[in-house]
Amino acid sequence: MPFKNLQEFIAHLEAHGELKRIRVEVDPVLEITEIVDRICKGNGPALLFENVKGFRFPILINAFGSYRRMQMALNCSSFDEIAAKIESLLKIRPPSSISEKIKLLFTLKELASFVPKKVTHAACQEWVVTEGALLDLLPIMTCWPKDAGPFITLPVVITKDPQSGMQNAGMYRMQKFSNTETGMHWQYNKDGARHYRKYSEMAKRMEVAVALGGCPAVTYAATAPLPPDADEFLFAGFLEGRPIEVVKAKTVDLYVPAESDFIIEGYIDPNEKRIEGPFGDHTGFYSPADEYPVFHVTCITGRKNAVYPSTIVGKPPMEDCYMAKATERIFLPFIKLLVNEIVDIELPIEGVFHNCALVSIDKRFPGQAKKVIHALWGLGQMSSTKFIAVFDKDVNLRDYSSVVWKLLNNVDPRRDLLISEGPLDALDHSAPYANFGGKMGIDATRKTKEEGMGREWPDEIEMSDDIKDFVTQRWKEYGFDD
Repeated sequence: MPFKNLQEFIAHLEAHGELKRIRVEVDPVLEITEIVDRICKGNGPALLFENVKGFRFPILINAFGSYRRMQMALNCSSFDEIAAKIESLLKIRPPSSISEKIKLLFTLKELASFVPKKVTHAACQEWVVTEGALLDLLPIMTCWPKDAGPFITLPVVITKDPQSGMQNAGMYRMQKFSNTETGMHWQYNKDGARHYRKYSEMAKRMEVAVALGGCPAVTYAATAPLPPDADEFLFAGFLEGRPIEVVKAKTVDLYVPAESDFIIEGYIDPNEKRIEGPFGDHTGFYSPADEYPVFHVTCITGRKNAVYPSTIVGKPPMEDCYMAKATERIFLPFIKLLVNEIVDIELPIEGVFHNCALVSIDKRFPGQAKKVIHALWGLGQMSSTKFIAVFDKDVNLRDYSSVVWKLLNNVDPRRDLLISEGPLDALDHSAPYANFGGKMGIDATRKTKEEGMGREWPDEIEMSDDIKDFVTQRWKEYGFDD
């Protein structure tokens, strides 16, 4: 079922045994992190901390921290269900690039009913604060011992292109500097940073709004790898099956999700930067301090029963892994339509989604695996993938034992490795330079003579089907349980 706001989602989680309330007092400085880390690693429930030391608002965390809860949040029984809906829409017309394929979703008549709906009154504006305690109202957590301070970790950051007027919603961590200031950690390739560069060139102040909580699909949409000028709120409406309501912010010229728990409004001066970080990141390591823009808060609005949403990132698996797994499955149709020999993709959680991609293909000609590797290195966020290993279509990429077996037995290092260099994720601490370094492609498919195989490729050991069936029929007769 779709959820209009966070309160509906919390009620649903609790009704289905997916939420635990913590009523004793807890400290948002480190203590909550240690509790949540243990729960995440143990595949535990969402947690609602009702008594946060020094604050009146409760904290919801780990709400997306399982496949089941992530599917609940996106109103589906499986992520492949959403992928199938997208695939059916994309087959209507054959656009020429992956960006055009995604943009096609936002122009089809079938999606007209999901265009955000503007309203004049909204729950997110039931109270308004413009002076006194602003950020100090919020139970912003300090997550890890060497973090530079408290960080907002689950924000939907809303900006607008100063030329086209198109809004964007992205998710970028925000270090709290003071009651009225935060950092804005958008990396160079993010849409928020692209808007920021345009404002800087125009020497113009940049208005920003930050939504916290509200409809779970909106939170997820802010993390989705959509192309520039694609409307994240429309995509959230598509996931929900109904339009997302938006309302004009109180002090900035931006539209914000009406059912949000909090809206933080303010601006960024393009001439001002400050050291942000370090921060215990989703790689399991601290990302270093660096200069980032400063967000100045001028107003906070919220709903009367607001809940502060947060997440912890660190050594995987953590809550963000399940959000990334949803993206892996939902956006697979776009990749398959552009690189049509691809059968499946698996991004191992341990690779934190930018370090490793496992790919299976329907191999038809020599060199096809290497062709696929180069094609993926040319696609959007896949361009920062450090390791890509390609397998035949009969390999189950989620059976890691089979994957490692094929990798270690099918690969000749001199023949089957591609060593390259290019863009890498900004959080890759192993790279010699920020955002740039070495990459490896691995062809783990069966090899042909044309690919340099100087002898016959051996057959895999496999029992005949009739013997398998015969033994299955007699299994209990042997004295074994089912």
